[in-house]
Formats: sequence, structure tokens, C-alpha cells
Amino acid sequence: MSLWRAGAVQAWLEVGMGMPMYIRACSENIKSGKVLLGLTDEDLELGLGVSNPIHHRKLRLAIEDYRRAEGDQGLSKASKMDHHWVATSWLSDVGLPQYSQTFQTHLVDGRVLNSLSRRDLERILNISDQFHQTSLLLAIQLLQMFSFDKEALQAQRAKCEHQDPDPIVWTCHRVMKWIRDIDLKEFADNLQGEGIHGAVMALDPSFDTVAMAKALGIPSNKHMLHRHLYEEMKSLAVPHSSAEQGSEVIGSSSPVAVNHFAEERLSMRRSGKSPLRLHANSHSVERSLGFNSSCGSLPREARVQAVPRAKGSPMHTYKSVEITNV
Repeated sequence: MSLWRAGAVQAWLEVGMGMPMYIRACSENIKSGKVLLGLTDEDLELGLGVSNPIHHRKLRLAIEDYRRAEGDQGLSKASKMDHHWVATSWLSDVGLPQYSQTFQTHLVDGRVLNSLSRRDLERILNISDQFHQTSLLLAIQLLQMFSFDKEALQAQRAKCEHQDPDPIVWTCHRVMKWIRDIDLKEFADNLQGEGIHGAVMALDPSFDTVAMAKALGIPSNKHMLHRHLYEEMKSLAVPHSSAEQGSEVIGSSSPVAVNHFAEERLSMRRSGKSPLRLHANSHSVERSLGFNSSCGSLPREARVQAVPRAKGSPMHTYKSVEITNV
């Protein structure tokens, strides 16, 4: 960038950054890439007339990225995610395409995504729904896990298209496919616009069977459907191969950053802290799934733990299967 002339700076601003509205001020005040690299936050506001806080941040983060690139480090992976990709492809994968116009207006690209906070989503992008905010932040966290390498993320998602080895990378569309695969296809389309994707299922501690059933629109009195959903979500928490083979979670061809992510997930599995929080051991079923409140009955193993049959109890003479049927 330090070698750019005025014409190159203007072309970058218009085409690369998608900000033609600032071309006139740029042509008057910025005559070279070296000047651009030296701009301060105040210069961006006064020299280019940038008043939109997200536009201001987008330019500042891009200039910082180019400053680092001057030292032969190269541009960040996030620089390959322009605002068109974020507003269309990424938001569609997250399951929140209704915010596409908002993201387009604010020209949110990969660098800006990496800087967003819950406060930014609510106060600047006017996203008031707290679950939608959480969904977006967890989708950004997934990008951070892959160091914003969208090719590596897409490669891992391709491996999961017809299998369930790593649900954390699932898009909203893949979650909907899974819902159809487990014979709940009449509810799958209800997930459109809800912001439920693999990172939400894996990383949100409040997202459980009750939350999924609510998003799907399964009536609370459909106890068998709730139980079926619980069993299927529980099965996602069990690794499909031995933890000792965890190097295959991401794949040997992935970048170092992604392999580090695989090691972290393997460590969590070995320690019993699965990133897919829905382990249904006897001590956590009732607490983590909230099954009692939605279905009126707990899975057998949790019920036996919660209500031990004391000697002399009327239930003491019944078999477990009879109690379950009751």
C-alpha cells in the first residue's frame, strides 16, 4: 500500500472496500497509499467524512491490516471475506438472512465481524433479539476457531454433509437436514430465520432439548416427539470414533490453527467435557436438558436417580419397564 498512487487508493476504496461514497473526499485529501497508512481515527472522520461508526471501524481495521502486511506478514484471512459474502452467504449459513440488508448497509466484512460485540449488534446494527445476538456471536467464534480461514471451514463442512462427525461446524441448512433425517421433517422449515446452527448447539450452555423443541414448534404435549428429539440430540454428544483417533476430527490437511482447534476438542473429550454439552449422564440429564418441565417424565436412568425406590414403597414391587409405561 505504501507504493500506491492516488488512483490506486481511490480504486481500492471504491472496489475493494465497497465505499464509493467517500471517493470525492479521498481524491481531495489523500494523494498516496503512504498517506493512507498514516491516517489516524480523527483523520478518517475529518479527512474522509466517515460518520458511520461501522464504516469508520472497517477502514481503520483495513488500514491496520495493510500496515501489518507491510512487514511481509501478509493480509489476514479475514480480508478475504468482503461485505457481500458476509451479508449473503455467511448470514444464510447462520440462519439469519433477515439481517442481510442491515449488514449490507453497514458494509460489514470479515475484519469487522471479528470486532463485533453484543453491544455493537444491539446499538449499531439494531439487532434486539438476544438469542439472535448470541447466534451471531457464536458463529463469529467459530470463524475465530478456524482463524477466519473460510476454505478450511468449508472443507470441514463438506465432510459433515452426509455424516455427523463434527456438528459444531454445521450450518443452519445442515441442522435442518439433520432434523429431516431424524423423521421430524414437518418441523424442519420452522428453523428458517431462527439462527440455529452447529456452533449454537455445541457452545451455547443454555441451548438444550427444550430450546430446540421450542424453535421447531413441537407442541409441549407431544411427549414422544420430545423424547425422540432428546435421544437424537444425546447421540450427537457421543463421538463417532475413539477419542484416541481425535486427530481426524478436523483432518490432517487443515492449517495449523485448525489442527490446534482439533487438539482442544480432543482434550475436552478426553476430560469428559465434550464441546457438545448434551452428555446424558445420570447426574446431568434433568439439569442440562430440562426434560421434566417439557415432557412430564424423565428418562428412566434419571428418574431412578431422582426418585429412589425405598423398601416398602408402593413402587418397590414394580419392574423398571412397568414404571416407565406408567
